[in-house]
Amino acid sequence: MATIPSHALRHLTLTRPWLRKISCTTSLAFSSQDPLLTYPDNSNNNDTDHTKKTTNSKSQAFFPKKNQVLELECESLAFKGKGVCKVADSGFVLLCDNALPGERFIGRVSRKKGSYAEVTKLKTLSPHRDLVDAPCGYASYCGGCKTQNLSYEAQLRAKEQQVRELVIHVGKFSDKNLDFECIMKPIVPCDVQFHYRNKMEFSFGTQKWLPKELLREKLDGNDNYALGLHAPGYFDKILNVDKCLLQSEPANKILATVQDNWKDPELGLSPYNVHSHTGFLKHLVLRTGRDMKTDLPELMVNFVTSSYKPEMLKPLVEKISAIPEVVGVNYANFVNVDLLYFVYMVSIMNNVNTSVGNTSVGEEEYTLYGKSTITESLRGLTFQISANSFFQTNTHQAEVLYKLIEDCAGLRGDASEIVLDLFCGTGTIGLTLAKKYSLLDLAKHVYGYEVVAQAVADAHRNAKLNGISNTTFLQGDLNKIDENFGKHFPKPDIVISDPNRPGMHMKLIKFLLKLKAPKIVYVSCNPATCARDIDYLCHGVMEQNIKGCYKLKSIQPVDMFPHTPHIECVCLLELC
Repeated sequence: MATIPSHALRHLTLTRPWLRKISCTTSLAFSSQDPLLTYPDNSNNNDTDHTKKTTNSKSQAFFPKKNQVLELECESLAFKGKGVCKVADSGFVLLCDNALPGERFIGRVSRKKGSYAEVTKLKTLSPHRDLVDAPCGYASYCGGCKTQNLSYEAQLRAKEQQVRELVIHVGKFSDKNLDFECIMKPIVPCDVQFHYRNKMEFSFGTQKWLPKELLREKLDGNDNYALGLHAPGYFDKILNVDKCLLQSEPANKILATVQDNWKDPELGLSPYNVHSHTGFLKHLVLRTGRDMKTDLPELMVNFVTSSYKPEMLKPLVEKISAIPEVVGVNYANFVNVDLLYFVYMVSIMNNVNTSVGNTSVGEEEYTLYGKSTITESLRGLTFQISANSFFQTNTHQAEVLYKLIEDCAGLRGDASEIVLDLFCGTGTIGLTLAKKYSLLDLAKHVYGYEVVAQAVADAHRNAKLNGISNTTFLQGDLNKIDENFGKHFPKPDIVISDPNRPGMHMKLIKFLLKLKAPKIVYVSCNPATCARDIDYLCHGVMEQNIKGCYKLKSIQPVDMFPHTPHIECVCLLELC
């Protein structure tokens, strides 16, 4: 889920002078790359190498020098999980990775970005509030679960506060308004805090990342090979991982088996080298679905390789397909059959990617074992998932999220309303709004738009699989719409917009303001761009003589990914 696009930042900072005046106390809500805060330059700072207390003078501390050492206290979390610290008196903002609220530490200024600086933590003086033991041994290294040693209740408070600050200071909704507390809903927690991801992507590499205390160890040949996750800040170094607590246990069995065998010299397998662009194995992608009849897990293994050499992968395929805990279980149905045999492992795929890029999507795809798809259920519908299909990564919490979307949409259920589904992906939201569980029409018709051709094809396939005929999915770039866009569908009663992290382009916002649909349900994975867009839709853009015409009725944060900085929001806007 990324940061605000550059074109949006230019517009925000150049045409909205009020942003320059935002108090430092609001900085926790902004992206760690673009806090949207600007301060006057101060070239009279005195650089020192010894530790500086945060009680330094304003003129001296307002712009800390690079490599300056400071004693700091983390106040809150910013978007993307960086800790927010401030220099006393001046309030100058410093962002530090792996710093958590209440933690006092020594940090060195590593980079300045005009309106703020980034700090590298050198030493913890006193631990943060709500400290818990991280159950994962990789938590302090991999960067995927930055807040695993912060209690879950504290994680929720931090995320809810981020959204609140953004709604106030970017969305320009006053918390003094009597309706604000009704608009701003408490965050919805995730009941399942581990093993919730149905997809994990691991990378093969020729350079194993090691912590500082082990850097003196010399690793040669296969010992330097790794399979795991990219170390934070490195494109070429891999943190070797034997188990991930975010994916299912059967998927961890597969990961462990691959780890135990892929470096065997007799197999002749080599990891891809991102510098020389040589080597065979690029990625290992593990997906978990569900058999609709038995409700047992279905697993897909996808090897991404630089060329098609199935004979090279055959030993790994045989090892994986022989794992007793993964391949199948004996299951008694307690009716009239003594034993039934159910298969967990249903798919081993090979995506071939000959490009030098880091993508796991192949130009060619081959089935090495079983079938080419696994299945999953969401809101009573069945979805076929291929190796490269997009699907909500947390199926359990997606049920909660989609129920909130349905509630906000408030369809009458008499098949009389038109739904426009923007950024529809594989059609999951639109399809759940098209049909009731009884497969009676809920909406009259759903029109979906998506830029990715494969996703549109998957949406058509999913509609057919579920016997849904009142949907139309079209390929189109919503960042490049023109005056003819609205002529391809009747005026909708409800617009669903689920953009990626950059949010909606101004062209689309202008279209929606002109369309004047009675209701917009805005689903966001980036609270910063979400707040910006609902500001435009509700308050307009004065500098461009654009008038807003919507009223924000509710904004509901949802924790889709515990222990990570990601936040989902569901916003309901109604036409004034």
